[in-house]
Amino acid sequence: QVQLVESGGGLVQAGGSLRLSCAVSGTIFSVNDMGWYRQAPGKQRELVAFITGGGSTNYADSVKGRFTISRLNIKNTVYLQMNSLKPDDTAVYLCNADVLGDRGRRDYWGQGTQVTVSP
Repeated sequence: QVQLVESGGGLVQAGGSLRLSCAVSGTIFSVNDMGWYRQAPGKQRELVAFITGGGSTNYADSVKGRFTISRLNIKNTVYLQMNSLKPDDTAVYLCNADVLGDRGRRDYWGQGTQVTVSP
């Protein structure tokens, strides 16, 4: 069974940095597009950053220039480097991946990791 496991969240002061990781495990034939989403209390889930299987990236306007998404295909892992963090970045961050696994091609989600930015 395919699983996504995130790590790297925590509490940081405004202006600080965090690096999130998301590893895809299980019976995997290929990992295609991967992305990071976030959901703050009382708000809708929003896309933060996206990286295709070929390495093309896209970012929400609110994080451009501050966040960087990358992937290491040999480890089926996606990263989100977050710099110059702001209190508005506080949310649960969730990893998403389009995976061809033993159950066919499906979208999978991680359990989420909390990021809290204090003023």
